[in-house]
Amino acid sequence: MRIDVFTLFPEAFAWLLSQRHVTNAIGAGHELRCVNYRDHTPLSGGQVDDTPFGGGAGMVLRVDVVEAALRATYGEDPVALRERRRVIALDPAGQLLDDGLVDELTAEPALTLLSGRYEGFDERILEHFCSERVSIGRYVLAGGELAAMVLCDAVLRKLPGALGDERSAREESFSAALQGRPEYPHYTRPAEHRGWRVPDVLLSGHHARIAEWRAERSRARAGEAAQSLGRGSGAELSSGGSLP
Repeated sequence: MRIDVFTLFPEAFAWLLSQRHVTNAIGAGHELRCVNYRDHTPLSGGQVDDTPFGGGAGMVLRVDVVEAALRATYGEDPVALRERRRVIALDPAGQLLDDGLVDELTAEPALTLLSGRYEGFDERILEHFCSERVSIGRYVLAGGELAAMVLCDAVLRKLPGALGDERSAREESFSAALQGRPEYPHYTRPAEHRGWRVPDVLLSGHHARIAEWRAERSRARAGEAAQSLGRGSGAELSSGGSLP
């Protein structure tokens, strides 16, 4: 897989690129690169944004700047690009990122991620250059870089060769193996600490009973999560702005 992230702050991705599962994925032949909008802007002084028509606070990432960056990178009209490649804008009003969507994206040969900044994107970028919009939550960040890193991390760790033990990504929270439920609790040594003892079943060596206990605890956690969501259902959810 090849992931291209368009951003004003490519240096922000240095930490992600240093993580073991990411270096493993890159070592296995996958790619993650960052493209700086400023390197391709047609405007003088490295300008990439402008004030919004109609007034208001903040600055908006310009459509001509994003088009220039996409054209320079792929050598074609960005309108046509989205027909052969998933071009994703990180946007709080987009589809919420979940394990199912991550699995879907992991199956793609290539992804393009557009990170916004300031007040976000000129709407024409979203309408004409993007195949979809993805959100990591109904809240606003200063920019799309963190959201892009979340998406990249979730996708890259599922690629072959990224994790030391492939089972790590098979049976985890929200996976198909757990029928979309949260993962069961984990314990390690010491078996007892301050009177807090590890459940006896996990020390029994009886694999069938352990599997049954883990499934039951996963179901219980799913129920607890559903109750928690029910208690918070009266709160209004809002992105509050145009950034992911």
